Amino acid sequence: METFKIDVDADGIALITFDVPGRSMNTLTSKVMEELPQVVERIATDAAIKGAVFTSGKPSGFCAGADLGDMASGALTGGKESGEAALKAGFDAGWRINGAFRALETCGKPVAAAINGLALGGGLELTLACHYRVVADDNRIQLGLPEIKVGLFPGGGGTQRLPRLIGVQAALMAMSEGKSFRPKEALGAGVVHAVVPADEVVAKAKEWVKTGKPQQPWDDKGFKVPGGGPYHPAGMQVFVMGNAMLRKQSFGNYPAVLNLMKSVYEGIQVPIDAGLRIETRYFIKTIMTPQAQAMIRSLFLSKQELDKGALRPASVPPSDPKKVAVLGAGMMGAGIAYVQVMAGIETVLIDVSQEAADKGKAHVEELLRKRLSRGQMTQEKFDKTLGLCLATTDYAHVKGCDLVVEAVFENRDIKAEVTRKAEAQLADDAVFGSNTSTLPISGLAEASARPKNFIGIHFFSPVDKMMLVEIIMGEQTGDEALAKSLDYVMKIKKTPIVVNDSRGFYTSRCFGTFLMEGMAMLEEGYAPALIDNVGRMTGMPRGPLEMHDDVALDLSYKIAKQTAADLGDKYVASPGQEIVARMVEGGRYGRKNGKGFYDYPEQKGQPKTLWKGLSDLAPVKVNESDEALVRELKTRLLYRQAVEAARCWEEGVIDDPREADVGAILGWGFAPWTGGPITLIDQTGLKPFVETCDRLAQAYGARFAPPQLLRDMAARGETFYGKFSGKKAAA
Repeated sequence: METFKIDVDADGIALITFDVPGRSMNTLTSKVMEELPQVVERIATDAAIKGAVFTSGKPSGFCAGADLGDMASGALTGGKESGEAALKAGFDAGWRINGAFRALETCGKPVAAAINGLALGGGLELTLACHYRVVADDNRIQLGLPEIKVGLFPGGGGTQRLPRLIGVQAALMAMSEGKSFRPKEALGAGVVHAVVPADEVVAKAKEWVKTGKPQQPWDDKGFKVPGGGPYHPAGMQVFVMGNAMLRKQSFGNYPAVLNLMKSVYEGIQVPIDAGLRIETRYFIKTIMTPQAQAMIRSLFLSKQELDKGALRPASVPPSDPKKVAVLGAGMMGAGIAYVQVMAGIETVLIDVSQEAADKGKAHVEELLRKRLSRGQMTQEKFDKTLGLCLATTDYAHVKGCDLVVEAVFENRDIKAEVTRKAEAQLADDAVFGSNTSTLPISGLAEASARPKNFIGIHFFSPVDKMMLVEIIMGEQTGDEALAKSLDYVMKIKKTPIVVNDSRGFYTSRCFGTFLMEGMAMLEEGYAPALIDNVGRMTGMPRGPLEMHDDVALDLSYKIAKQTAADLGDKYVASPGQEIVARMVEGGRYGRKNGKGFYDYPEQKGQPKTLWKGLSDLAPVKVNESDEALVRELKTRLLYRQAVEAARCWEEGVIDDPREADVGAILGWGFAPWTGGPITLIDQTGLKPFVETCDRLAQAYGARFAPPQLLRDMAARGETFYGKFSGKKAAA
């Protein structure tokens, strides 16, 4: 066998080492699912085997779950198979997994899982099919069923075993949120039976096998679901409240959430074998939804390709940045410094005063201490990692850096000054990256003596949590600078997209339209609460007004003034711009000073409230809604962003559908259920999308007018993924 190694010891215990060749992490590939039944058959029929222990042969973890790219022969990503063939392939794959796991737990011999690394999705489901689970005492390990995050739900028995193990309420919360447990959390929740030092995991599992009972609790005739099922008073309340909570979380955008609830509700009332059939039926139904196919393609397959360097120029040799300077020790700069030291990069953190530089390093230390307190880092590792960060005002320390990331204020003069200071110390082949979010890179590069090595490296705040980095190519930026920047982004474990220079680039430009459309609605007289509620209903993380507060109203105000100065007579004011100006001039800057569209209480835990004075600046004309109005407002908010993404494409700012979609979801939270703005256009259909945009433009203004690119593609019956997919191959 290729993926499993079986060693039987003197006690008759088979140690089954799971190790997929050529992979850095174990996944449930088609080959694994072909071989697993053979492993189970041997356990069950080989008289020399008294019991078995599953463990991983990889230091990276136990198993990261199903291989979605392999599953159903591409049906998940909108492949060429017919719907009927895709359905059959998906059903066969799902039932193979469930059949193998069920055979394992009913093989008649005790089976334990020695979990020596992360076990997610199908990886955790494999361990749930074992009679006993022991996990290494390492807080870096995660155990969970995160399928909901890619538009699916557990399809390898998770919806049936986890509720029977820890109760319906706890299981539904974990699965609907995609929550991961650390080892001791998993022990407390009842997901695992023991937590032991890493070097004792296999020994502990073998010890249990010697006397363990080869039966799952749910196969006992007297078994009852912990906390009760749907017709138990407590269990009934879980489903009544659960329906409301899941609706609140998903707004009906995610079929996986509803199908998860149905699978648990129906499956928990019948024997486990019938429950597994119910799960498989709902799982396949979910796979075939456009939402699941969109999310799997963007959030799993495309993201994975970008993470591995799909955009990197193949002609440039690989680089490994060892020392990187960060100019500006504010929250953004300090966040960048943190992810660098976590990646083992020697970091020089520079600011205008030692006090400011030290404050930035203190933030790095604060983030590291959180990891230390959670057991995710040892004291020795903490000391070594913090020691990689030097806080200083002296640009002489830039000497020897492979790369510089500038993260100072959005002011051309300040950026030009620090560019000259840093470049005076840099080697000719070192890269200078600007973290600007709006100022054109080609303009900033005018201050550089080496424009070929000048590039945009745009992080998102908070840097430690936001996974996207937008790489911006200036007019003179060379392939070597691009390749080195991508190597840097991959080393700090972020997801890169590459765009060409323009005002606002791709992410800031498209995200800004969400805020501006909210302002347009406010100016038209829609109630602020209605605007933000509908905004959340689209699947965006927050409504446009509250998100505007988060971004900072004074930042929007400054950007508008700078843009007006740069464009002169060509500048066109945005809807609601005057409202923002009056708020900022009145001292309302947003969440950062507790006063924006909302008033934010000083005491934590208290809810924010709409600013009462807003009605004086924007009198309310529409305070009630119906289904048709909500649908119209949702369409405006989503289509306004999507049509801007199409304009970026036509102007050459972005030219890869993977980058456009992944960048939108990870960068500004574009409704994940759509798969991104380009997938939204493709799945809607170019022709109906253009027709709707024309109607919106007629009703609300030219900002909705579709670019000629969309009209041409609609006329030819094309799609973005069909026309442009594969344009950029991995290096």
